[in-house]
Amino acid sequence: MNIIVCVKRVPDTETRIRIAEDGVSIDPAGVKYIVSPYDEYAVEAALRTRDATEEGAATLLTLGDDAAQETLRAGLAMGADAAVLLRGEGSPDGLATAKGLAAELEDADAPLVLFGIKAADDDQQQVGPMVATLLGRPCVTGVADFDVRDGKAVCHREVEGGVEVVEVELPAVLTITKGAFEPRYASLKGIMAAKRKPLEQKDAPPAEARLRVLELEYPPERPAGRIVGEGPDAVPELVRLLHEEANVI
Repeated sequence: MNIIVCVKRVPDTETRIRIAEDGVSIDPAGVKYIVSPYDEYAVEAALRTRDATEEGAATLLTLGDDAAQETLRAGLAMGADAAVLLRGEGSPDGLATAKGLAAELEDADAPLVLFGIKAADDDQQQVGPMVATLLGRPCVTGVADFDVRDGKAVCHREVEGGVEVVEVELPAVLTITKGAFEPRYASLKGIMAAKRKPLEQKDAPPAEARLRVLELEYPPERPAGRIVGEGPDAVPELVRLLHEEANVI
């Protein structure tokens, strides 16, 4: 079974972010970019499903500029078979991104399309369900584990107090969260093999973005800490401050 995994290039979650001079973007100097962590779960899910069925291929798909090739190579090093880069401008508008991806996926021979539940940079959780809607496919979000059998995907979602089981007919779209699919590390052999795997580049279809960033600003600095005393004698004053000033008790 052929599986397509949509991935996104995002700044490393441990990178120190600085706002660029234009005030609406981040300064790329010194920023390390990675595959969005939740997308790595989706890649791992695709690889395991492909290996379990012993047929088909796992293909990566992203929309971005030429620098996104590095992200795709990282997924290929994990074990994906091929990758496609839709060259286009990144946008904070999830619908514009979804339209670009859906146009590519519409005629693709892939009964299963996987996304990470959300991107680490914008945290929107929109693109996967939007793509499913545009394609007219069922969508299950927040999938911690699933298996494919008899033309269906049986999905397990962690909910408060238990596990919800959702069964959908293929073709379908799933968004994957942390659970059974702990991402594997790329081996040296995989990294070398990734250089030879096919990476196709296409121009993304035009899609008007109706959302734009007006301004970025740093979060307010945290106030300096205060020492209210030492030992047990400080407890009454600490409790009073937590109650009257911090309003947490």
